[in-house]
Amino acid sequence: MSLKPYNAEESKKEQVRTMFDRIAFRYDLLNRVLSFGVDRSWRRRTIAMVSEHRPSKILDLATGTGDMVFLMAEKLPAAEIHGADLSQEMLTVAKEKARKKFPDKNLFFQEADGENLPYGNNDFDAATISFGIRNFENIPKGLQEIYRVLNQGGRIYILEFSMPDNTIINKLYTFYFRKFLPYIGGWVSGDSKAYRYLQESVEDFPYGERFLKILTEAGFKENKMLCLTFGLVTIYSGVKK
Repeated sequence: MSLKPYNAEESKKEQVRTMFDRIAFRYDLLNRVLSFGVDRSWRRRTIAMVSEHRPSKILDLATGTGDMVFLMAEKLPAAEIHGADLSQEMLTVAKEKARKKFPDKNLFFQEADGENLPYGNNDFDAATISFGIRNFENIPKGLQEIYRVLNQGGRIYILEFSMPDNTIINKLYTFYFRKFLPYIGGWVSGDSKAYRYLQESVEDFPYGERFLKILTEAGFKENKMLCLTFGLVTIYSGVKK
């Protein structure tokens, strides 16, 4: 995907890092406000799918401030969970939250490029990404890296925004994303371009059957999708066979 947050000469990867470094201090608040708190229910639904197979070692990519890591730590207390992200500022927030909430858990945070992961082959039982796959500079390459670090039988779970099929809901959703979200997001975070990019990246993302095809091309099998909240978001899942 060529869409970039700031339309500058820097690579998309570097611009995404800069964008999240800038908004890290307001990121959790904005997630709750802009999704009306529903984002946590979407994450919990994803984690319910993850927990069905009781993975003992999990990688959460584009972990941001660690929301998925902490929710998984509650659901799967015995699991070793790693959170990786491009943004050091986001990870700083995540590590502070981990220190306060889960001082004795097996939680690890690392700055990492999702397209060049610093982990060995066949290292994880499951991998998750929540609202982050569309920010990858090269989505197929990122999925191939995830495939590499998963063990045989390991599973991938991707939670991402999608465009509703229902005409009325689609129009309301598009209005909200184009008009309301960039204004409020920019006002609270101080970076209006970041939230304009969020809207544009959602509309640009190859959701639905197109993304299932990308998963298949990356090597994953048994690929499925589950649409939530009238198709506002979709959970994609697949298995490394």
